[in-house]
Formats: sequence, C-alpha cells, structure tokens
Amino acid sequence: MSNGQAIFNMTNKKARLIAFYLPQFHPIPENDEWWGKGFTEWTNVGKAKPLFKGHYQPRVPADLGYYDLRNPEVREAQAKMANKYGVEGFCYWHYWFGNGKRLLERPFKEVLTSGKPEFPFCLGWANEDWKGFAHGMTNRNLLIKQKYPGVVDYTNHFYEVLPAFKDKRYIKIEDRPIFIIYRPLLHPDMQIFINIWQNLAKKEGLNKIYFVGHSAFIDEKDSIINIGFDAVIANRIFSYFQINATTSRLICKVNKIFRGIPMVYSYKKIYTYFTGEEDRQENVFPVLCPNWDHTPRSGIAGVVFHNSTPELFERHVIQVLDKITEKPIDQNIVFLKSWNEWGEGNYIEPDQKFGLQYLEVLKKHFIRT
Repeated sequence: MSNGQAIFNMTNKKARLIAFYLPQFHPIPENDEWWGKGFTEWTNVGKAKPLFKGHYQPRVPADLGYYDLRNPEVREAQAKMANKYGVEGFCYWHYWFGNGKRLLERPFKEVLTSGKPEFPFCLGWANEDWKGFAHGMTNRNLLIKQKYPGVVDYTNHFYEVLPAFKDKRYIKIEDRPIFIIYRPLLHPDMQIFINIWQNLAKKEGLNKIYFVGHSAFIDEKDSIINIGFDAVIANRIFSYFQINATTSRLICKVNKIFRGIPMVYSYKKIYTYFTGEEDRQENVFPVLCPNWDHTPRSGIAGVVFHNSTPELFERHVIQVLDKITEKPIDQNIVFLKSWNEWGEGNYIEPDQKFGLQYLEVLKKHFIRT
C-alpha cells in the first residue's frame, strides 16, 4: 500500500473527526491591495504581542513552520500529520461571493487537480461579507460583499464544486457528499439553492448532497433543518457569552475602557459550555475547540480563551465524545475548530510552546490501538 493510500485508510479511527482548514496562507492580489504586498495570515500572527500579564502571544509554529500553501510538500505534510493523530479529513473553507467571484481557491484547486495528498476532504462555503475589522484592519469597512444573484449563479456554483464531489477522496455520509454552509440562515433563497443543487446532483449521477448547516446558536437548529438541511454543526464556542450576555458586555467594557485589554475568559471555565445534550442527536455534530485568541487580528477588540492546556483540552474531548457514543458510525462525527486558524489563535498544528501535545490528545481518543 502506498503512503497516499495509507493516509486514506479510516479503519483505525474510533470516531469521525473533520478539521476546518483555512487556505489563507498564500498571497493573493486582493490581500495585497487591502493590507500590502505579500500579506498572508502569517502577517498578523507574526506581529502579535502580549496584551496582558501571562498572555500567550506571539504564537510561533513549530514542525510545519511559517508555510506557504502553494507548496505541495506542505500540504502533504499537513495531511500525514492529521491522519497520524486521528483526523479523518479536512473541511476546506470555500469562498464564492456570487457571479463567479472566488478567493483563496488556489490551494484546494491544486489538491483537487493533482490528486495529492490522498487525504479525505469536504468543502464548507464561508458565505459572509468580508470586513476589515474581522481580518486585521482598524475599521469595519466592507472589503467584499457576499451576493446571492439567483438561479444562474447557484447553477454555476454547483458546477464549480462538482469535480470535488466526484473525487474519490470526498467525505460522505450515507454515501452522500457533505456540503457545509457557514451561515445558512443568511441566504435569502436557501431552499431554492438546495433544490437546485439536489436536482443537478441527480442529473450528474450523484447521490443526494448531505447539506450541513453551521450555527453558533443551537436554538437555530430546527429552522435550519426545516429549510432542507440534513444536519447542523453546533459550534458553541461562544455560548458562554450568549448565556451570560449582561456579564459579558460588562466585562468587555471594563477591560477595554479601564484596563486596556481584550475580553479574557479562562479556558478552564469556558470549555464546559462547548457541548450540550443536543449533541446526542444524530443530526447534530459537536465541535472541538482547543484554543481561541483573536487579538492578532483585532487587538484589544478581540476575545481570548486564556490558559488553554492539553490537559484541559482532553477534558473537553472526553465530554464531547461522551455525547456521540450511541450514534450510527456515519453520524459519529465531530468537527475540529480548527486545524490552522492561527490568526484567531485557534489551531491544532504544533507550536513552539506545546509542540504535539494537543495532537497527542486527539490520537489518544480518536485512534484505536
């Protein structure tokens, strides 16, 4: 068996772990225009500074270094590492802004056309506006708007994605290709969009697409299912703020005005909010979050989950896995947020402080021995 085929083997996994994957680590003309020549996600990561006592910044990558995703050797190394530590595949964030406008598509296109790495993948449509504040600027200017032009665009979008759906590496549930939509309730024609794609899938000889809606609000679940989705990703990493909204707003004001620091929350306290009883349902997929620190992009306007450790992350993993033990194997799925969101301090790749320790937690709980 070749190395590529070995990576594709899933027989030793205890549960299905799919990691969100950010393709922002290579220069593009739009980023050059907005932030300056040669900008990538590493630009914000590298200039980050500690903003309070004990603040873990800057975060420096270890084994994989400050990579460029145009390099196929980097993509191969990521896939081998992910497979070794229990990840089934990557969910590449996919940007389609309407009327054929794409961004950051090069790494995945090269994965698709080259056939390498032989590692499973699926796509998640990040259907939202890009604003300067969210990506490292000091203003909220609109950089590029997410548009929904109508039937012709939805059809063109399907055919852009079709080669991925037909690839042998594409991740499936019940032999149906998964397609994730980040903000499902923002789409004004979501039911029409789903119907068009399902009809086109049938026409092209595919099984029905397995639509998964991503949501930060578990009470949106029924609304998402009712417009045609098969399942919901329950991303609860900010549930604490929703449950304790008044307290959170007060902490935010005090930190910014009187202390000059971002919103800081103990990971030890907050990780217990990352999962809930709904995660036991077959059509709800929980999310693992090893860490979070948005300050490389947004400074004191950011949010920090302070003092995350591999030991606390392991407790979080155990809680999540407890919720999915009774599910059928195809729905026995957990999403990892994220593989490489370094600008949000939200990654599982090795860094200089912890090395492989977070990945070792995944290996312990997701790989059969």
